[in-house]
Amino acid sequence: MSSSRTSCRASTEPVDVRELGTIDYTEAWELQRSSLTARADGTAPDTMLLLQHPSVYTAGKRTEPEDRPTDGTPVIDVDRGGKITWHGPGQLVGYPIVKLADPIDVVHYVRRLEEALIHVCDQLGVRSGRVEGRSGVWIPADERGIERKIAAIGIRVQRGVTMHGFELNCNADLGAFDSIVPCGIRDAGVTSLSYELQKDVSVEAVLPLARDAVLAALEGELPVSDDRWLPRPEAPQAAGVTFALQN
Repeated sequence: MSSSRTSCRASTEPVDVRELGTIDYTEAWELQRSSLTARADGTAPDTMLLLQHPSVYTAGKRTEPEDRPTDGTPVIDVDRGGKITWHGPGQLVGYPIVKLADPIDVVHYVRRLEEALIHVCDQLGVRSGRVEGRSGVWIPADERGIERKIAAIGIRVQRGVTMHGFELNCNADLGAFDSIVPCGIRDAGVTSLSYELQKDVSVEAVLPLARDAVLAALEGELPVSDDRWLPRPEAPQAAGVTFALQN
């Protein structure tokens, strides 16, 4: 496995962090693609886009027909890994467009993003961790509910450069997930920082924490921990693959 205490980036130049507010999904997708091309061509630095989207469902390459809404709600098919998810107000979305150092280890890159978001949850007083065989950040089952996902990750790597990224539910309307099978996972729930803390936690409050944590994780200043796996009696029913790799 790649060392989690060294940078996973090919460059030592600072990441260009762009806070975009609320931006349409297709507009952000096009911005990601143009940024990826520029980074791969060496004409732009590593970039991280931080934003919110208007309400939209997006389907990764492994989405099954039965995962999609049954009420005719539009879905945008995208080129990331994973299955279907929802983006919308109250959810912090991050798109790191980063050229990875050789040898490229995509799974370890996902682990770094998870570590960053686990760290954010820790800072806010929310206990979270990983689930073996799945990506993202999870809250363990307890008296308040079944095991539930608080942050999802789905990425694509093309020409050695990452795109897509993470979503962290801050004060999002979780009812939007009721129309789909989020990430194709039927045996778990979805949650938010606001639900877990029983108080309003805004995207604006969380953004600087997530920005700093992701940058630290990419650089190895926040190493990937081995002790944040949630105990569970059996393996999950759906693996939740979250990345696509293209040369």
